[in-house]
Amino acid sequence: MKNVRDLITPEALALIRSVATQGSMAAAAREMGLVPSAVTYRVRQIEDALDVLLFDRSAKQARITPAGEELLQGGEHVLQALDAVARRVQRVATGWEPQLTIAVDSLISKRTMFELCEAFFVSGEKNTAPPTRLRIQGETLSGTWHALLDGQADLAIGGSIESVTQTGIQAKPLGDVPFVFAVAPHHPLALAKQPLQDKVIQEHRIVAVADSTRRKQSVTVGILPGQDVLTVSTMPDKLDAQLRGLGCGFVPHCIARPYVETGRLVLLATERIPRAPKVNYAWHTPARGTLGKALSWWLAQLAQPKTREALLFKH
Repeated sequence: MKNVRDLITPEALALIRSVATQGSMAAAAREMGLVPSAVTYRVRQIEDALDVLLFDRSAKQARITPAGEELLQGGEHVLQALDAVARRVQRVATGWEPQLTIAVDSLISKRTMFELCEAFFVSGEKNTAPPTRLRIQGETLSGTWHALLDGQADLAIGGSIESVTQTGIQAKPLGDVPFVFAVAPHHPLALAKQPLQDKVIQEHRIVAVADSTRRKQSVTVGILPGQDVLTVSTMPDKLDAQLRGLGCGFVPHCIARPYVETGRLVLLATERIPRAPKVNYAWHTPARGTLGKALSWWLAQLAQPKTREALLFKH
């Protein structure tokens, strides 16, 4: 007995549809250019493999059963999926990647990323969507780079890196991100003597962002020995926690600025010099051939100073 997958082909589904619409095996045979016995044989093969009746033959007409209807409905989805795959294969042959995965650090502007996605989705021919599927993957600290280095992303935006030593990876600067020490107005440190000493900060809970890396060597920033810590997943979560007075800590000035201007955050001077890490973007370069059209489009956007500035400061 043949496997069900070998029997339920696009041709077989078309034959069953013909029998259902024509009302008889003979009429379907005429429509399909086959002899009636061939149609009957193929239908019975499928029925035997599925152990169901696709047609009620008790009357003069062949009436499709509920099981047959279910097969046709499912078959329509399969045929549509096959057509879609065929179209995607044809388009990918023109240079578009099937999927582009972008690892985005949590300090990057989500607003700007979605604006870039909107522009990408009309970057195809005649302002149509390209055949490349986008996957935006949120990361934090070294997780942004490890996602790229470990092959889980094609492009990484945000995060700092000392140097690129892995073959097939290229990086360029996105810009500098100055950090500031900030607390809510009702936090005890808001009234403390400035500049704040480490021993004073150490007495208060700090809000830290967890490194999203899958590797064992994770990064922690700004935590003093023995200090109480509230760990959150992203930079926006860290900001929200500090707005609520749940802790203190350094945050990017570009993210804190609107809340400082409205009085919801207070900037404090510290004896420790705030960080101003250099943030980068990096991507996989092919061993041979050229970059895919989707990655090339994103790199073209990142090459524009206004785009880089918006990604870092348009929150």
